[in-house]
Order: sequence, then C-alpha cells, then structure tokens
Amino acid sequence: MFEFNPYSREVDVDPFPFYKTLRDDYPCYWSENGQCWVLTRYEDVYAAAQNWEAFSSAKGNMLDDFPERTGRTLGTTDAPRHDHLRSLAQAAFSRKNVNYLIEPIRAIANEEIDKIIDKREFEFIGDFSSPVTVATLSHLLGIPKEAHREIRKNVVLALQADPETNQKGPENIAAFQWLKDYAANMLEERRKNPQDDLLTHLMQAEIEGDKLSDEEVLMTTTTLIMAGVESASSFMTNLMMNLVDHPQVMERLVEDPNRLTDAIEESLRFNTSAQRFRRTLTCDKELHGQTLKAGDKVLLCWGAANRDERKFPNPEVYDLDRKPRGHLGMGTGKHMCLGAPIARLLVKTSMEELLKRIPDLRKADQTLEWISSTTFRAPLALKLQHG
Repeated sequence: MFEFNPYSREVDVDPFPFYKTLRDDYPCYWSENGQCWVLTRYEDVYAAAQNWEAFSSAKGNMLDDFPERTGRTLGTTDAPRHDHLRSLAQAAFSRKNVNYLIEPIRAIANEEIDKIIDKREFEFIGDFSSPVTVATLSHLLGIPKEAHREIRKNVVLALQADPETNQKGPENIAAFQWLKDYAANMLEERRKNPQDDLLTHLMQAEIEGDKLSDEEVLMTTTTLIMAGVESASSFMTNLMMNLVDHPQVMERLVEDPNRLTDAIEESLRFNTSAQRFRRTLTCDKELHGQTLKAGDKVLLCWGAANRDERKFPNPEVYDLDRKPRGHLGMGTGKHMCLGAPIARLLVKTSMEELLKRIPDLRKADQTLEWISSTTFRAPLALKLQHG
C-alpha cells in the first residue's frame, strides 16, 4: 500500500517518484506520519498559496516548526500584520539596489576559487557555496566569515527533525537556540554601534511611526541567517548538481554564460531546495473528494507542483531552453521569498566566475547523503573533480 511519510529518508533522497504517485492517484493525501494533508498538483498548490485567508501561515510554515517563530516572522504571519512586517523588512532590504553586491560577490567567489583551482577534487558546499554565501551575508548582516562553518552546522541541525519521533530533538532545539543567541549578540552590538548594514536597517526601519518589535527583529534576523546560510547555499548546490548531471548543459553555459539565468530558473523548477511548506486551514474545504477540516495542517509541495505535467511538458527533463514561467521554486503569493533577488544574483554571479575559471567540472564518486528535513532538500556534501 502506498505511503508518503515526509520524515522518511527515502523521501529525503528522492521525493520525485512519490510526488508523481501523489499527483496521479492521491492529489489530496492524508499523511498519517505527518498528521497533515499533502497537496502536489500545481493548480492546487498555487491556489492554496494564493488563498492565505483559508490556508494560514500564522501557526507555522514548516511541518515541525519552532513555536517561538510562530507569529514573529514574515513566513509565520498573515495579513494585515504580515503585509506591514514585509513592508518594514522591504524598507531595510531596499536601502540599496542589489546590484551593488555584484563586485563584492565576484571578489568573494574568486577568493574561494583560488583555494580550489589547483585541487583535482574538492567538496563544493564546504569549499565554495557555503563560504561564498556566508561572506556575502557578511556584507548584509555583518556576520564574520570565520564563523560560517559553526553557523552552517547549527542551521542544518535546526532544520532537521528526529526521523524516529518525527519531532525536533534536543540537538535540533539546541542548534536553534544557538542561532537565536548568535543573532541576539549581533543585534546588541548594532544597538551600541550602528552600521550601514541590513541588521541596523531592520532595527531602524519605520513606516508611519511603526517599527519592528525587538522580538520581531530577533526572529527575522535568525530566519535571515538560516535562509541565507542554508537556502541560498543549497540553491547554488542544487544548480551545480543539476549541471554535473547534465554535462551537455554545462558545456553550453561555459560557451555562453548569459544562459546561466535560464539554467537557474530551470533548476528552481526542476530541483528547488525549498520542497514543502506547511499551512493551517481556517475553514472546512472539500478537495478531490476529501473533507479537510478547519485546524488541519496542509503541506504544499512546491517540488511536486514544479514537476506537474499538467503545467510543465516533460517535467522530468532538465531543459535549458524551457523558460519555466510560473514555477514555484521561490514560492508564490504573499509569502514569496523576500530575498529572491539577492539569492538569484548571488548564485548567478558566483557561478559565472566558477565556470569561467574551472570549466571542466564533473562529479566525483560518492553516495550522496541528504539533509533530513520535511521542508528543504539538499545534499550534505557534493564532491567534484576537474583537471
């Protein structure tokens, strides 16, 4: 009998066969393990994401969310508070056009490439995507680059859950607390010594006399660290994984780096790191012959919707020429990723430099291990060879 368990290691490794069965045979599926309904067809996922009144984020947006995040971040609030929080956060983000980051990112990427260019084999995440991401974050948040390994370790732990209990374990909770304490210390330093960075702008952002509360600034900062360190790094890693799996696409990008934008959008469709996000129903719903009750949890599967043949022809093919309009790789609706422009710029700029200087990248022999998460999908390590 078919079973979809969002905590399963099989799902972590390869969710896509499960998604196809769900889309075709169980488009509104009750997961006993997750205690949630699972939506996988593009039309259903898109409609639910747009309908924030019925599919609320105010009780958490991850299946195994931390209670203290609820109601204190952009992803865990609904309108009207969400809209005001987003406006304040946007005011902080938009102090400068994101293009001012291009040259710093180029310099950061080349600094890391200098360390690996003479190695025949290297580990992409630890040697490139993570340090480049954290160094870029240092421009936005003031995070010291030397802290990136400890930060990433705690981010990865915080995003995981115990596969035996389907709950956050003590080490996951401790990792999240470590990140909160780290963010709190950074904010305290900014209060004493304001700087021209995103943290200071978040604390100072004001619209019609309203500002973010201290708790909202803290949780937003913690979320930014988690998203910046893991989501952006995994976004770049999944793109790299797609390219080494499709060497003919890699060759085209080396010849014409302008096509990187197309490769990025197709990767966001084909294998987004943000696979599944939770909502909570505020009213009863009938969907595909099932009765969903107010208070039920609903898992919106971006990764499944992005491979729905009802929306995208030949969805299992990674196609550089596809131009996948409407993909959900960065979400949609009110909760579409606020940092999407920065993430796209970071990945495009750093990958341009990497492919220019090391054009013959290929996979090394390894069995990939994956983050154990009900929300995100990315390998824990990706070994590459060149030369």
